[in-house]
Amino acid sequence: MSDSNTSAGKGKLPLHWKMAIGFVAGLLLGLVVHYGVGADTAWVKTFTTYVTQPAGTLFLRLIFMLVIPLLFSALVIGVAEMGDVRALGRIGWRTLGYTVVVSGIAVILGLLLVNWLQPGAGVDPVRAQQLLSEGSERASAIVGSTHVQPKGLDMLMAIVPDNIVKAAADNTILAVMFFALMLGIGLVLTRTKATETLQRAIEGLFEVSMTLIGMVIKLAPYAVFCFMFNLAVLFGWELLGSLGAYVGVVVLALALHMFVVYSLVLKFAGGYSPRKFFKGVQEAMVMAFSTASSNATLPTALRVADEQLGLPRRVSRFVLTVGATANQNGTALFEGVTVLFLAQFFGVELTLVQQATVMFVCILGGIGTAGVPAGSLPVVALICGMVGVPPEGIGLILGVDRFLDMCRTTLNVTGDLMLATVVSRGEPAEVPAEPATA
Repeated sequence: MSDSNTSAGKGKLPLHWKMAIGFVAGLLLGLVVHYGVGADTAWVKTFTTYVTQPAGTLFLRLIFMLVIPLLFSALVIGVAEMGDVRALGRIGWRTLGYTVVVSGIAVILGLLLVNWLQPGAGVDPVRAQQLLSEGSERASAIVGSTHVQPKGLDMLMAIVPDNIVKAAADNTILAVMFFALMLGIGLVLTRTKATETLQRAIEGLFEVSMTLIGMVIKLAPYAVFCFMFNLAVLFGWELLGSLGAYVGVVVLALALHMFVVYSLVLKFAGGYSPRKFFKGVQEAMVMAFSTASSNATLPTALRVADEQLGLPRRVSRFVLTVGATANQNGTALFEGVTVLFLAQFFGVELTLVQQATVMFVCILGGIGTAGVPAGSLPVVALICGMVGVPPEGIGLILGVDRFLDMCRTTLNVTGDLMLATVVSRGEPAEVPAEPATA
């Protein structure tokens, strides 16, 4: 796909700068309206209900509409272009190994900071009770949804779909990824003219998906403005202030993991300059922060990996499509910090064994959490119930979750690109295709 679909031409402002302008303009205008007019004013409610909220939702729906065909085609082609099953196994195991190790470091970092800084001990009880009351309805819905989520062996079994069309319709991303992985392996093992035709057709689906998403991405600056305007109008700065210690710990842990841990991994495991990396992934980071969705940022991440980082396409397609669901360091870190924060708030003492359990489940949760806004909240409620912390406590943090979701999604997407960069080390740029058999 050409640059013209997603980035400005010569002399024009790049897309990520347009999104940054939309972000700042929406935030500032929202704060002016919040403090100057008030969120409860009739025209403000009308404007947010019928203009900015639908505009932002429409943008995300357009992206999500195209994510399944994009994710499916990108993963199939990424696997098929490996050339042989041994290359797939090598890249797959390296991807899994780095994912588990780096996610583990993220959770440990979060647990250390929350144990040291004790953010749950400083929340004003009166304000906390008000926040719990305001979020009680949504919290109850989230807690209720944990009872219908598959657990243990059922969760593993759910990865293998009995009906791929139904899995796609239900947005069961892991099941769709499993089918795409199997189809890609089949294309590697079956080299005939018919399978070459099928592979070219799937490549065509990928190119069409990227073209359509490129058209949708042009709306991103306006959608970002709407997202930030709504957030600022509804909450202002008060909510961040009332939970300032908790927000501060989460953001500090995310920042340390991104700029320290990722830089060290890039330097020593990937042989890649951290400064060059972070300069190249700016657009994907802005998109991730704005949409709070790894899946919605996938098209931008794929293009950044190709154009800015120069990674082998078969590796980046495989790692980034898998990583959009399975490599979510920020989500794992956030879940660990939040569970311990709520434990401190409710006065629940967690033993080292219980904290180790939290860490283990958070790593698994980071692998299986949906890459959509607020996708980690049901997992947080589930973990709370496992260690004796009242799951309804998530109502305390619902107001600030949108901001924290934006922050952790930025870490997730950056981590996917970091992982693709590290896994690409030593991999050839192109793999010669095997001759087709009749």
